[in-house]
Amino acid sequence: MKTVILGSGAMGSLYGGMLAEAGFDVTLVDVWKEHIDAVNASGLSIEGIGGDRVVRSIRGTTDPARAGKADLVIVFVKATATAQAMKGAAALLGPETVVLTLQNGLGNVEKLNETAGKERVMAGITGHGCTLLGPGKIRHAGQGDTILGEQGGQVSDRLKNVGTMLEKAGFSVKLSENVIGLIWGKLFVNVGINALTAVTGLKNGRLVELPETDELLELAVREAVEVARIAGIRIETENPVEHTRKVARLTAANRSSMLQDVTNHRQTEIDVINGAIVDEGKKLGVPTPVNLALTNLVRVRQKTYDEFSV
Repeated sequence: MKTVILGSGAMGSLYGGMLAEAGFDVTLVDVWKEHIDAVNASGLSIEGIGGDRVVRSIRGTTDPARAGKADLVIVFVKATATAQAMKGAAALLGPETVVLTLQNGLGNVEKLNETAGKERVMAGITGHGCTLLGPGKIRHAGQGDTILGEQGGQVSDRLKNVGTMLEKAGFSVKLSENVIGLIWGKLFVNVGINALTAVTGLKNGRLVELPETDELLELAVREAVEVARIAGIRIETENPVEHTRKVARLTAANRSSMLQDVTNHRQTEIDVINGAIVDEGKKLGVPTPVNLALTNLVRVRQKTYDEFSV
């Protein structure tokens, strides 16, 4: 199965690298030329879980058209770039191409439905953690399940095929009949952790050790759960607040992706995480004051990167 990774930062490179190691035909697509050049020249260097190694059976390009038609496109671009990236990668799409989003935040499925065609799009979440160390180098720092599902809830043959492919590459895969609920479940965790770490500069574990940040985490997640409830989302997580605390403890030494973005003066995904809760809350008449405060604080950081250093 010919696979293209659209957005080949840390997580995209991890999935692409492991698929290539398993013998699949994989092309990384990314706008960061130095990273793509390094992969093409010397292979993809992976350290951490699974041992240190270099994957040489992988190639990359900054031009999606050069990758040709794909059987599977796995989307890992920042959520803020989903629509633009998919429009620019239209050359990848054939009649039977499957487009799988494993991105964070809300709205990616809808954007891909519009740009790639709903009939092509399936969704999922990943429990893996990865850091981009530099051009052509990543660190695989955490692992968990990859959960996939069709938007309509059916366990289709193509869903099974993609799941089997990822299993052959070493991923722990589960198939879900409620993937939209799972996306919201992962959103609850991101809502509770990401913005707070970005604003405070703290690693994940410290959030639940300090009563002030632990209270804000709880309030932010409770607001998100109420929005989901009013929206009619079937929530899979039994206790989203305690689950978020558990994730923070399990990833205690991690610096969240949003904290890494702020530290490196990059655009964050705040608008599709806490900001999405605020937007949905407004539509549904659900107050979200804590998420509004966190959203605006991160937005201010983004607007004033040149005025201070983290």
